[in-house]
Amino acid sequence: MWEEAEKFLLKDKYLSPLVKKCGSCTIKKSMKFRYFVDLLESIANQQLSGKAASTIFGRVRDLCDGDINPEIILKLSEEKLRKAGLSFAKIRYIKDLASRTKSGELDLKKLYKLTDEEVIGKLIVVKGIGRWTAEMFLMFSLARPDIFPVDDLGVKKGFEKVTGKMFDKEKSFKFAHKNWAPYRTVASWYLWRSLEN
Repeated sequence: MWEEAEKFLLKDKYLSPLVKKCGSCTIKKSMKFRYFVDLLESIANQQLSGKAASTIFGRVRDLCDGDINPEIILKLSEEKLRKAGLSFAKIRYIKDLASRTKSGELDLKKLYKLTDEEVIGKLIVVKGIGRWTAEMFLMFSLARPDIFPVDDLGVKKGFEKVTGKMFDKEKSFKFAHKNWAPYRTVASWYLWRSLEN
């Protein structure tokens, strides 16, 4: 899926060694029916380590008998969701997502037709979804090729490690645009990989 991006990034002195070492980017588009689950998982995982996040999300999935959908989320009691490990704030957020999705105010199945900025605009009206969560959705659910999440800690650390430059949101954004557009999603994926050893 990302052959063009990899060919392009192989010409970049910073990312070329990572492309050779890490192989192909593994980001794949989600099916439309998964969008709700993807967003709910993003909210549940905010500010948690990988292990804690997957444990809590696993418990929420169990509460839904494996079928996470807006109706079930709206029916689940706050008490059950608290026991699963979600904070009161996150419970409010996932209920808000479920209620906007169920009412049709947020039509998740049509998001793939919108531009990146339009998708962000639609998602950030949901409580608990900020620009970062919306960008993760663009990258990992819609597989949009040119997203550079400047608020992501991993991207910041990876950028500093790979380029040897101090991360500055504005300057680093311009640097990424100049060197890695139109494949900044894939570049970000390699920046994350750079932190793995």
